[in-house]
Amino acid sequence: MTAIEPVTLHGKYVTLEPLSLDHHDALVDAVRDGGLWNLWYTSVPRPEEMRAEIERRLDLQHSGSMIPFTTRLNDPAIGLPGRVVGMTSYCNINAELPRLEIGYTWNAASVHGSGSNPDSKMLLLQHAFEVLGCVAVAFTTHWMNMQSREAIARLGAKQDGVLRAYSRQRDGSLRDTVVFSILASEWPQVRSGLEFRLDKKRQAQQP
Repeated sequence: MTAIEPVTLHGKYVTLEPLSLDHHDALVDAVRDGGLWNLWYTSVPRPEEMRAEIERRLDLQHSGSMIPFTTRLNDPAIGLPGRVVGMTSYCNINAELPRLEIGYTWNAASVHGSGSNPDSKMLLLQHAFEVLGCVAVAFTTHWMNMQSREAIARLGAKQDGVLRAYSRQRDGSLRDTVVFSILASEWPQVRSGLEFRLDKKRQAQQP
């Protein structure tokens, strides 16, 4: 297996670059776009929590269990090129298999539906399967987060099950976690589906 280390991934709509504290102010601006932390079933950081969240992710990177990324726009059709719009990560890394999860993802509300999210997932999945040699990639989300569940299913991931009362939310409520995964053998078909979606999005944006 290729070592799982910070890397910059370039796509059509977004670039994923290694997270750093230098991204703090831009990430605060991004998270204020839509106020996603107000959705009780998400774990999006509040603006005043952003520095602590960046430091937490970097600590997990140091321990070998996470590779965090900052999401930056490329295409002027969906926003100002270079604008920071969110965060994502490889997490729960099992280097022995190897296997990992794509998670802790959020994007500014103004880029939802723009193609930025499937482009980001294409970059992460392609690197995981074709460079790192992963046997599987997982996704998890809150049972009540129907938007997230539908987005994961559209990727071509299959639902493995539901872990009931798996963790506790910020407000103290218990979270039922839905687990999805894509196997290496399924990746070619998933990749074709993502390429088709991205091609349709590009054609729709052409004048």
